[in-house]
Amino acid sequence: RPRPFTPRTLPACEVVLLRCSAMTLAPAAANASRGLRMRFFASQRSSSAPRAAAMVTPFRRYCSDGSQQRAKAARAPGTTTGGADVTAGQTRISAAARRGVDFSAAKLDLGSGRMPPAQLPPYISASHLRGNGRSVYIETYGCQMNVSDTEVVRALLQESGYGRAESAEDADVVLINTCAIRDRAEDRVWNRLREVNALTGRKAKARTHGQRRAIARSRAARADAVPLVGLLGCMAERLKGKLLEDERLVDIVCGPDAYRELPRLLAQADSGQAALDVRLSLDETYADVAPVRELDGGVSAFVSIMRGCNNMCSYCIVPFTRGRERSRPFASIAQEVARLAEDGYKEVTLLGQNVNSYAVDLGGAGALETPALRQGFRSKVSPVKGDFRFADLMRELAAAHPEVRFRFTSPHPKDFPDELLSVIAEYPNACQSLHIPAQSGSSAVLEAMRRDYTREAYLELIEQVREQLPAASISSDFISGFCGETEDHHQQTLSLIQRVRFEKAFMFAYSLREKTHAHRNLQDDVPEDVKQRRLREVIDVFNRGARQANDEEPGNVHLLLIDGLSKKSEGEWVGRTDCNKRVVFERKPTRISAGSASESELAVGDYVAIRVTESLSANTLRAVPLAKSSIAEFADSQQSGHPILSRL
Repeated sequence: RPRPFTPRTLPACEVVLLRCSAMTLAPAAANASRGLRMRFFASQRSSSAPRAAAMVTPFRRYCSDGSQQRAKAARAPGTTTGGADVTAGQTRISAAARRGVDFSAAKLDLGSGRMPPAQLPPYISASHLRGNGRSVYIETYGCQMNVSDTEVVRALLQESGYGRAESAEDADVVLINTCAIRDRAEDRVWNRLREVNALTGRKAKARTHGQRRAIARSRAARADAVPLVGLLGCMAERLKGKLLEDERLVDIVCGPDAYRELPRLLAQADSGQAALDVRLSLDETYADVAPVRELDGGVSAFVSIMRGCNNMCSYCIVPFTRGRERSRPFASIAQEVARLAEDGYKEVTLLGQNVNSYAVDLGGAGALETPALRQGFRSKVSPVKGDFRFADLMRELAAAHPEVRFRFTSPHPKDFPDELLSVIAEYPNACQSLHIPAQSGSSAVLEAMRRDYTREAYLELIEQVREQLPAASISSDFISGFCGETEDHHQQTLSLIQRVRFEKAFMFAYSLREKTHAHRNLQDDVPEDVKQRRLREVIDVFNRGARQANDEEPGNVHLLLIDGLSKKSEGEWVGRTDCNKRVVFERKPTRISAGSASESELAVGDYVAIRVTESLSANTLRAVPLAKSSIAEFADSQQSGHPILSRL
């Protein structure tokens, strides 16, 4: 309200000022001088003096009595935004700033979102932000996005002076990057947290505030002190403060948009304070962070191109743990991919919660146009506008790096325009392996899931893919036992799987997640034993179809990228085809090219032409190596029917 505002505070408290005028800034400045961290978002109408302000993202304020106050607000129509600088002696409104501003004794760095030393709480000095060689061990659970996020976290901590530990027992800091997509994923993390606490000697440690401070003093004084334990990612975002209040198995809780704050959170936990930052961002993409990957000189790498999701499917927690969609600048993506190509990587997977809705504005003519969806598909929110979309990104990357394979995951069926299929058909290094999640074969269940398409629209998309990319393999996701699913609905899902004959699939029984539309509006009315029985039937039908597809492979020639040695035998290589089929073959000298009789040993990262000889299972083929090759050479040979390879 536009009146003097004096909040209750703790030293580490954060307050967001809503609908603020200059009248609120004097007490804000006074609080800033006491070290209170403030966030202010100024807004002014184009024809009037500064007035209404609003934060776009939700926040929490933890009061001294432990209660939580929540606030949400939306910017008033017809307003333009600006920031405000607050010091103890003066007030100034700046129309140039475009985002929220943190206040204390100095202004926040708007570009990085990081708190400068002058703004640190009184119990943390700038030197505390440095790791000074302390080691960090990170475990990752869940999807490829979590793997990519772990690489970002590793880079941020390395920049702050933290080293790397090979095990939890040897680490000064243990971080667990988590998944919240299903109950089972969270159960695994809870069990692992208890194991880590036992392994590191934290099990017997009491976790009251006074004892936290005692542990902090012990940690500072002893080299063998118990490590800090932190929870990162979607589970941290979903459970927030509960993780610090219930079993107290962690010292740090950090959401997926707050990884830049990890050095501060670690310093805060070191001082005996509970450390939590789970704010979601409207613009954080970590575009300026060069990820530190698990193994230098690897073959395949993940590159995150966008974050968040706007689809709001009724079963999905992702929009609540990852926030709204925002795309990473093209220049940043191109630079990272170029670096990977220079380092010898042969395959890049582009990542995003809704990867094929990528869109940025490069200033072209179509920047303000809303893209048309495929016929039969809808969207609950307007697609993001931009003149440079996912098909353009794939085209640019594939053309710039012809000897690097490009894959992408995870897409939504509504964002598969014909242009994207044409790009994949045109460039041989754009892999013809498409993940097109169906979730169900029943239009009624799809409606309840808020998927915004019907069974018929999905099948029309599959037919279009088969027409433009006849050699493509298609994978999918399926949920068994969703709210209101009947036996007839289940049979429709089985018939869809039989008709399409997916070659890979991720299949799960439905798990109700808090905060979702289904949790608020639907009833989880399918018994667990029925869910499990339906899931088994879905898996059985899928496996039969995938095995039939593999049984048709003997005699076919593919270009394979060698990933490494087989886990079952060091005498065999294992790799994947363009269509993402797993193939094993004998480790032996192979022709250096199709037109040469000279042979050499193969190595991880080599492209090799292979002929399939046997279908081992629904997931694996056996083959014989024909000759080393390249993407361009194999594509030329393929166009002419492999006249040389067919004779080898």
